[in-house]
Amino acid sequence: MSMVGSLRKVARLARRGRPVDLSHPARSPLGSTVVNCVIYRDGVRQKAAPSVEESVARVRKHGDGFVWLGLHEPTAAEFVKVAELFGLHPLAVEDAVHAHQRPKVQQYGDVLFAVFKSVAYVEHAELTATSEVVDTGEIMVFAGPDFVVTVRHGRHGSLGSLREGLEEDPRQLAKGPAVVLHAVADHVVDDYLTVTHAVQDDIDQVETDVFSPHGSRSADAGRIYQLKRELLELKRAVVPLGRPLHVLTTESMRSVDHEIQAYFRDVADHLARVIEQITDFDALLDSILQAHLAQVTVAQNEDMRKITAWAAIIAVPTMVCGVYGMNFEHMPGLHWRFGYPVALVVIATACLVIHRGFKRNGWL
Repeated sequence: MSMVGSLRKVARLARRGRPVDLSHPARSPLGSTVVNCVIYRDGVRQKAAPSVEESVARVRKHGDGFVWLGLHEPTAAEFVKVAELFGLHPLAVEDAVHAHQRPKVQQYGDVLFAVFKSVAYVEHAELTATSEVVDTGEIMVFAGPDFVVTVRHGRHGSLGSLREGLEEDPRQLAKGPAVVLHAVADHVVDDYLTVTHAVQDDIDQVETDVFSPHGSRSADAGRIYQLKRELLELKRAVVPLGRPLHVLTTESMRSVDHEIQAYFRDVADHLARVIEQITDFDALLDSILQAHLAQVTVAQNEDMRKITAWAAIIAVPTMVCGVYGMNFEHMPGLHWRFGYPVALVVIATACLVIHRGFKRNGWL
């Protein structure tokens, strides 16, 4: 891998190594799916409550602040109490429990429900025809007047570092749940950028192999095809988010004021850049695949020319030996003392002349 690719890999690992929120999760009857439950008042993290229910009661008693509840892959039974506690719409609850949803934004009364596809780059020492390059997950966000519920599906996409980053800016966090919604969207799109940079390293490596002096031998069409499949998975996660972000930036919503909408425009701009990169990558891989197939065809033609040339050379002694192997009594030079060596010299001379002719024309 190139030096630039190595530096990018180090940067990715460093980014993943940012500190995360390791505080003990606030437990409730929901069980271990609760990652964290925190109360924020004026953008400042408050003392943890013994349960989710108590956290919500404290916020609603004081009439300010909000609760941020983080869940990881809850079951339908575990999510029932959350739905009842926050008054979530049944259709949104069904989407949150069952993953594999398209990115979208929907308003249910005072609650805004958003679905984001999270992606992560799967590190691998060498790209093969079976390498997994992109891993996808989902993050659902319920943003209400006094609460935020984030539901995460998948092995990646932890929001611990995101939470800590928001807590470092209390003035921004004091603006309410819409700020968390924007932060999640920005976090997801930033991961898109990270993944596209990593995928670019793999494309660069494949391109180098294809256009190397022995590209038709060293390159593998299976690697290129696998990379195209992984790029398609990334495209399915990224492109559909354009419409929800357009809604968040242009349409009036109760949960998102105009000041926060300006921040979503910046996220939409970053997403547009990612989509352009993916489109360019797809076109580049098509060109690389076509170039590789063309090289394979040329290499096969060269092999066929060589085989044909050697077959023509071998045909000379085969023909002579075949004629003299018919055992007729009256044959030229059959009883001549020098007939055998002359025949060998004629065969060798004819083969040498044909070989030089093919060599001069580039067939051998």
